[in-house]
Amino acid sequence: MKLTDSAIPSPCYICEEARLERNLLLMQDVQQRSGVKIILALKGFAMWATFPLIRQYLQGCTASSVWEARLAREAFGGEVHAYAPAYKPEDIEQLRGLVNHISFNSLNQWRRYRGQIESAAISPGLRINPEHQEAEVALYDPAAPGSRLGIRRAQLVEGDLEGIEGFHIHNLCESGPDALERTMAAFEANFADWIPRMKWINFGGGHLMTRAGYDVEHLIRILRGFRERYDIEVILEPGSAVAWRTGPLLCEVVDVVNNQLDIAILDISATAHMPDVLEMPYRPAIRDAAEPGVKAHTYRLGGNSCLAGDVIGDYSFDHPLQAGDRLLFEDMIHYTMVKSTFFNGVQHPAIGILRKDGRFELIRVFDYPDFRARLG
Repeated sequence: MKLTDSAIPSPCYICEEARLERNLLLMQDVQQRSGVKIILALKGFAMWATFPLIRQYLQGCTASSVWEARLAREAFGGEVHAYAPAYKPEDIEQLRGLVNHISFNSLNQWRRYRGQIESAAISPGLRINPEHQEAEVALYDPAAPGSRLGIRRAQLVEGDLEGIEGFHIHNLCESGPDALERTMAAFEANFADWIPRMKWINFGGGHLMTRAGYDVEHLIRILRGFRERYDIEVILEPGSAVAWRTGPLLCEVVDVVNNQLDIAILDISATAHMPDVLEMPYRPAIRDAAEPGVKAHTYRLGGNSCLAGDVIGDYSFDHPLQAGDRLLFEDMIHYTMVKSTFFNGVQHPAIGILRKDGRFELIRVFDYPDFRARLG
């Protein structure tokens, strides 16, 4: 079935199962040859209809909240790890029955909840700030000066780590193995005296190992080398890499207007359905489209919310656009579905899977009761 087929509702996030499995096979190879454990970061990809496939390759999930931890425990199984900048007492009470690992963002939090965590036989860790920056976009840089995320080396003294079993380091964003290598060097330089005391080290996410051109062999050498130096369990928790280029957001042209240039209004919204387009910002690719002026017909593509800046960008096409034409925004499965909203009451995209055998399976359609239920 073609992804623009009229049998698929518009708008719709479409996960392509064959592409997802290709990513998972690569990750399985990394695990087997490096000896590390890879778990799924739900903050980047939480489409639980795909969990039966993912759990054949990955060993669990990492959660950023109680609800994500519940989803991991109920729909995925395996190990459940958790980290959040801060936990309320009621969060800890619920997490005690859901998680295997938990990382705290501060010594205050660890001291406050230590007894509850130890009595539940949960492996406790601390998030460390390596004070080494690799993220190119400030919005996604956990190691920036003044960051609220992680404990700096100067804040740790002898005795602070009593009972702690692991360190959690996360400062990467869609990075290559060279960034991890530099991070490891900074981490070892600052925390070398503490590392041998740990049972595990979690190097977080941002390892975009499924991107074309990523040096997987380099990654495996780095990971294997760290494990051999310290004889310690190493964990990675990518989100983007799992669902990287695994499917588009299908949408439809609703109208075409003109204000100094041609503007196509779509049945999706940048602010509601692909917020990183505005937040990073970045320009998503459209299948069979090009930069403005490259092809015969150029349009500005706008969303259907009332936000004046709900604009995706300018693109050119071989043919004039008209109402009913369908477009495919590429790579819209990771960090897009999880951030979508019901802003303006705009129709939320459906969710579907293109199975390996070519069948399209509609997983979920959102309707008015879904919108209404969120507001009262």
